[in-house]
Amino acid sequence: MVMMTPWPTHVRLYSFRAVGKYLSYSEFERPPSVPLCAVRPYDRPMAHIERLRLYPIKGLDGMDVESARITAAGTLAGDREYAMCDPEAERIETGADMQTLAYNGKQTDRIHDVRTGFDPGRDVLTVEPTDWGERRTFDLSTEAGRSEASEWFGEFVGDPVDLRRRDPPSFVDRPDAGPSVISTATLEAVASWFDDMTVEGARRRLRANVEIGGVPAFWEDRFVGDDSPAFVAGGSGGVVRFEGAEPCARCVVPSRDPETGDPLPGFEERFVERREATFPEWADRDAFPHFYTVMLISRVPEGSRDRTLRVGDDVTIPE
Repeated sequence: MVMMTPWPTHVRLYSFRAVGKYLSYSEFERPPSVPLCAVRPYDRPMAHIERLRLYPIKGLDGMDVESARITAAGTLAGDREYAMCDPEAERIETGADMQTLAYNGKQTDRIHDVRTGFDPGRDVLTVEPTDWGERRTFDLSTEAGRSEASEWFGEFVGDPVDLRRRDPPSFVDRPDAGPSVISTATLEAVASWFDDMTVEGARRRLRANVEIGGVPAFWEDRFVGDDSPAFVAGGSGGVVRFEGAEPCARCVVPSRDPETGDPLPGFEERFVERREATFPEWADRDAFPHFYTVMLISRVPEGSRDRTLRVGDDVTIPE
């Protein structure tokens, strides 16, 4: 009897096409009912926006959205709009201010002990601690609601905080830059470096705004350095140009389990080892200060602002 090997559940396939001097990459999964020989190149999706994720309150859980507007400041509307701030800080404006006076996971690992939801239509925050207390909601559109939330979070993290709202660029770490960008394949690669890490777990650890599908791992690395290209994403909301500002140097947050806050022993060492081993040939090594970096910090030029990105928008590299 001849034993036939069954088709795997899905097969990931890849194709490349020239776009100027660069390669555009696509991938798709073939359902088991479709023979490999029946798949045609034009059935394969090209580069596109796979996911858009905002973080309404800096340091807390993100929320997926179908569309996001580029603000006049070049950031995504609603991203890091609120933050738990040092009550003694009068103004929080510079990048240094954002990273020291507007709290996130760098200052406290207690943020991993609360699940949050946010209603952007009403600016209502829901908090649900994993270890104590009851589910609460706060209306952040009112001063009274923000005051109540400040008191709650101060007790929760064990340090007084002042929950504040700020107009764009809001409380992003780099107020002169734009959205953070990563590819789905990069998340898959990083997850594969660690036992029991899922792609969604990597996504929650790295906290990108714009996720690009249909491209290879570390595709975003090509957009920093001398003579680096830009990419554009566009659809019915207009074409948005993304330029590379810098590769994102990572902090302690990615080393922690996003559910429990428990640090993964040897995370940084393993990350650096695998990042160096898989560093892509299309990237400019001189543009990276070290290998504990992943994700692109982009910059959106003024001519592309006040436009809307949507999940599914095509992504291309102009010639």
